[in-house]
Amino acid sequence: MLRAALITLLLLSSTALASTDATELFDKGNRFYEARQYDSAIVSYAEALATGQESASLYFNLGNAYFKSGDLGHAVLYYLRAQRLEPNDDDIEANLEFAKRYASVQMEGVKLNPISSFFETIVAPYKLDLLAWVASACFILLFLALTVRYGLGRQGLLVRAAITSSATLLVVSSLLTTVKYNVEFLTERAVIVAENCGVRTGPSLSSEVELD
Repeated sequence: MLRAALITLLLLSSTALASTDATELFDKGNRFYEARQYDSAIVSYAEALATGQESASLYFNLGNAYFKSGDLGHAVLYYLRAQRLEPNDDDIEANLEFAKRYASVQMEGVKLNPISSFFETIVAPYKLDLLAWVASACFILLFLALTVRYGLGRQGLLVRAAITSSATLLVVSSLLTTVKYNVEFLTERAVIVAENCGVRTGPSLSSEVELD
């Protein structure tokens, strides 16, 4: 028991030290950024990430430093990572769109499934944990409504309406939670950063190169 307590204490101490180190490195990176030493700022922000800590602010500032240094690919990458943690942040959205407009070639992703694209658009502004909490709350409401109906024997219009509405909300919120989880954790995405990239007319290497 004592050994387990000591291990827990050591883990908590290590986490606290890592958090402190990350904060110091983040502040150091901010000072470099304000001094327009963008390469040094990138190093400090990257070292903060290496401690195991992450935040939307850290990714956002790292994206800004990459943008100021002229590296649009990594700027977009870290703006997207910041947006994943804070999907409703207007500053992140504005800087991301601004960085995209600087790309020499403007291309939009092909939407192969309009239905999944529609649901992805709906869940984009929300965090996964928020949708999961809403689904859990709807499940509890449905359980309480069913308890009143079958446990207490109440059969009023209000009880039936509560069962119907809570069941509907549970199905919808569960569906949206599943879509959000699929988008964030099951769908493989990447930002490709390269000096030159050949865009081919088809999906195989034997296809002709349409443009570089």
